[in-house]
Amino acid sequence: MRTIKSPNNNIAAAVRLAVIAGLGVATAALAIDLTKLPPPSSQNDVTYAKDIQPIFKAACFECHGAQRPKNNLRLDSLEAALKGGRNGAVIVAGKSEKSELVIYTCWEAGPEHPMPPKAPARRGSPPATNSPGTGNQPPATPATKELKPEQISLIRAWIDQGAK
Repeated sequence: MRTIKSPNNNIAAAVRLAVIAGLGVATAALAIDLTKLPPPSSQNDVTYAKDIQPIFKAACFECHGAQRPKNNLRLDSLEAALKGGRNGAVIVAGKSEKSELVIYTCWEAGPEHPMPPKAPARRGSPPATNSPGTGNQPPATPATKELKPEQISLIRAWIDQGAK
């Protein structure tokens, strides 16, 4: 490899950093197996209010609702969902296979941080309860359920139909 000498080494360092960052993005993209995404539903006229909001309410609002949304991503309204979060849009209208929202809800596709996250299991202790007389145990954490393939399929159909 040939070294290019530059009066400003900051430019060379910036180029190296950009190449490394680009490789990281490419590697992350390759780690996701899009063939494992459930196919879009064949249901027509899928809308946020009628079909998608109930799914998000059950699985996503706890972390992505109006109260302190993680990564500034809110899914509690159509406008907020389309806006995206801290890292930009998560929905590419018309292209569910390119929408991070779909990719990160499918555990089988292999994303690094699938949603909703599974509740951490505690080793060596029974599950906490909210019943009286349990001493100092913390309240039970609600079990987080991953989305069913049918739900992901419906979300895909909604996005493919224009995310309205």
